[in-house]
Amino acid sequence: MHLYNIGYVIMAAVLWGISGGLAGVLMDKGWDPLVISFYRGSIGYVCIFVWLLLHRRGNKIKYSTKTMMWSVLAGLAVAGNFSFYFLSISESGVAVASTLMYTAPLFVLFSSFLFRIETVTSFKVIAMVIVMGGISLLTNVYETGLGSLNILGITSGLLSGLSYALFIFGFKNASKEGRPPYVLSMAFATFTIVMFLFIDHKEALDALFSEDLIWFITLGIIGAGISFYLYIEGLKKTSASVAAIIAMVEPVTASLFGLVILGEVLTLTQSIGLVVILITITLLSKKQKA
Repeated sequence: MHLYNIGYVIMAAVLWGISGGLAGVLMDKGWDPLVISFYRGSIGYVCIFVWLLLHRRGNKIKYSTKTMMWSVLAGLAVAGNFSFYFLSISESGVAVASTLMYTAPLFVLFSSFLFRIETVTSFKVIAMVIVMGGISLLTNVYETGLGSLNILGITSGLLSGLSYALFIFGFKNASKEGRPPYVLSMAFATFTIVMFLFIDHKEALDALFSEDLIWFITLGIIGAGISFYLYIEGLKKTSASVAAIIAMVEPVTASLFGLVILGEVLTLTQSIGLVVILITITLLSKKQKA
């Protein structure tokens, strides 16, 4: 294991965290979450496509229907992840949204139980209960009751986590036969096409001629282009258990961005819930992949 590989993963996680903060800035300026999501993924696609072209030199890329199907699934999952994440930010704030998205391993574990891929152990059950308790603290459900909750924000945050889990599933299966640059380029091409069908085209066009264009470009480059390249390169010689721990950097970075730059405020109870979720999911991921 090389330190620079670990550094790549850390940098990717930090950039993902910052991208959540940048999206928050753009939303404060009045831009629609779906338009922001579209530009993040489409600009990222351009970066990844350049990576693919460079990677093709001297390398023969295998094309197969199976790889393409899994790549398309991964692309649909990225569309869901980006869109639900930014929608959750607009409704609940960066800190809450980023932490709820980090529940992705919980969905993977639940699916494994459902389809009997893994056995139920006391540690896993306790971990799931603790995470649910952390979500209760983070969202204030214990205090306000379900009727007073921002259901859209919380649901979107959890769906972003579910989408992220689906992306991991699709990417892992596609990468069994296809190389990462090809898989990611197919995934983000799918993302771009799908998102284009759902966005406000007039607002998307206005963004191209607005003074905020530089923020959209920056978001796409660091939030999808560079970050995904760094993450894939970093995983080459970094164990899954170490990567699981490092992944905790993303929601922490996003939360700090929201608190320091956007002026968001978390109560002591919410902060405890955030920490409980991050630590428990990290330990669960580490135990799963060790």
